Amino acid sequence: MKGDKPEEQGPGSPPAAPRPPTEEEEALIEFHRSYRELFQFFCNNTTIHGAIRLVCSQHNRMKTAFWAVLWLCTFGVMYWQFGLLFGEYFSYPVSLSINLNSDKLVFPAVTVCTLNPYRYKEIKEELEALDHITERTLFDLYKYNSSTTLMEHRRGRRDLGGTLPHPLQLLRDPPAPHGVHSARSAASSLQDNNPQVNREDWKIGFQMCNQNKSDCFYQTYSSGVDAVREWYRFHYINILSRLRDTSLSLEEDALGNFIFACRFNQVSCNQANYSHFHHPMYGNCYTFNDKNNSNLWMSSLPGISNGLSLMLRTEQNGFIPLLSTVSGARVMVHGQDEPAFMDDGGFNLRPGVETSISMRKEALNRLGGDYGDCTQSGSDILVKNLYASKYTQQVCIHSCFQESMIRECGCAYIFYPRPQGVEYCDYRKHTAWGYCYYKLQVAFSSDRLGCFTKCRKPCSVTSYELSAGYSRWPSVTSQDWVFQMLSRQNNYTVNNKRTGVAKLNIFFKELKYKTNSESPSVTMVTLLSNLGSQWSLWFGSSVLSVVEMAELIFDLLVITCIMLLRRFRSRYWSPGRGSRGAQEVACTPAPSLPSCICPQPASPSSSQPGPATSPPPAYATLGPPPSLAGSAGTSSSAHTLGEP
Repeated sequence: MKGDKPEEQGPGSPPAAPRPPTEEEEALIEFHRSYRELFQFFCNNTTIHGAIRLVCSQHNRMKTAFWAVLWLCTFGVMYWQFGLLFGEYFSYPVSLSINLNSDKLVFPAVTVCTLNPYRYKEIKEELEALDHITERTLFDLYKYNSSTTLMEHRRGRRDLGGTLPHPLQLLRDPPAPHGVHSARSAASSLQDNNPQVNREDWKIGFQMCNQNKSDCFYQTYSSGVDAVREWYRFHYINILSRLRDTSLSLEEDALGNFIFACRFNQVSCNQANYSHFHHPMYGNCYTFNDKNNSNLWMSSLPGISNGLSLMLRTEQNGFIPLLSTVSGARVMVHGQDEPAFMDDGGFNLRPGVETSISMRKEALNRLGGDYGDCTQSGSDILVKNLYASKYTQQVCIHSCFQESMIRECGCAYIFYPRPQGVEYCDYRKHTAWGYCYYKLQVAFSSDRLGCFTKCRKPCSVTSYELSAGYSRWPSVTSQDWVFQMLSRQNNYTVNNKRTGVAKLNIFFKELKYKTNSESPSVTMVTLLSNLGSQWSLWFGSSVLSVVEMAELIFDLLVITCIMLLRRFRSRYWSPGRGSRGAQEVACTPAPSLPSCICPQPASPSSSQPGPATSPPPAYATLGPPPSLAGSAGTSSSAHTLGEP
């Protein structure tokens, strides 16, 4: 009763069992007794649609099975859709957005070349000797007399054989040289640079061999013009490589000899607006508005009068006719931080014609990282940039070929920059570099060098879309006074008439420019939105329903662990642990019991009198003790330990 003092236990009496919890009491952490009870609670209280049908229809097995299958199938379809959404997200798709902007534009750099190499004074004698030998070769091969002096001092092919290596030969079938492996023709290892023709007598070429003459091939062409130009070009490169510095050999008035007039935005140009370099094939080149210009040109208005206007000399006096067979000028439009690759992106101007080039700027911004294979600055590219400019794909490709040339051939190709301490290729010092170069060129074209794989595209690219228009200049009615003014002011030869001049206009067609930008097509926000849409479509629930599912899985794992722990303790429990061990095992509740009910022996004051007392507990078993006469009427919910 309330207020009574609890009876004190004797020194030998066992500890009292804990009082079982009542229905009003609630523990801090509780778990369900069985899986069935857990699923019933979940289905009755979850916010997921359809789960309640598993409980409401439990007395009808057919409905229960139907709703269970439907519920599982719905879950399967939903997670299949989840897999598709995650697969799309991790494929990193991109979307292309186009923006049109209008503002002042920086005028691009414009490079103009003479389209014919310059005869340097240091190598003038060697070039004249090469011209003379080429003319003799043409006479011996085709009986073509290009000079009256050749008829008086004509020598045979035997005299020319010791003059220059790799003589030009007219071939029916490339013969196999003695003492070497069978020579490979262009059809075997190196294909012809031109399509084959039916007349094999027109096949012409020159032989290339390695260092020890153990392997040779013929670089052949079906066109005699192409063969002569390539053969002459090969020897010209060797002669040009002997120049220490091409910029020191230029004349001071070289710009005035090539460009008669220059105006930008109706203002005359000056020497601070251009820089000069020499191209082995296109001669003297001048770049206007490059990065060395202190004040870059800006275009505030479109139109031909607000751009660059050049009047060029296209005379071929003193130039090399056997190296270049065209007249005019070579032009390229590019960015200030980009080198001028005249072979890749240039175009020719026709003499006697005014060429008007309208431009439209276009920018492209790619996504790097997982969304695309591009590089921001080229610092992560394995190829060293040999150009003093920013990274572009063409810069990387040319640098890669030069590295391969230096590594395989032991010298640098004169068309590309060379590292410090490396010489340009010259057959006087590198006898087999021609063999190595042509072999390497074939490997480069088929990407066996890996240059196109190593050199990734830049993430930011600015390009200019060009449109050309042509008109006759000067006109028939104005050509007389124009030529007279040019001859008096610029020493122009009037006899050349229209073949010696050309005019170029470059301007922006409009100040609007287009920017193409890539953006992630599926972001994290889009992914979560799509997942939520699928979840609502199939179950009509929200994020909290996902938390309920997580709670269900957590409860399942906890109940499974508790059951395994009980089974483990009951299986591996051994006797001899004493009364405390038996007490702990006895206190372990069964899965169906709500709580632990520990055995408690009756105290002397509360036990009924009887003739005999209960025997000491046997700790080897948890079975009920033998029935005693004095305790037959006593009822208890606890299991009493006794002897078996």
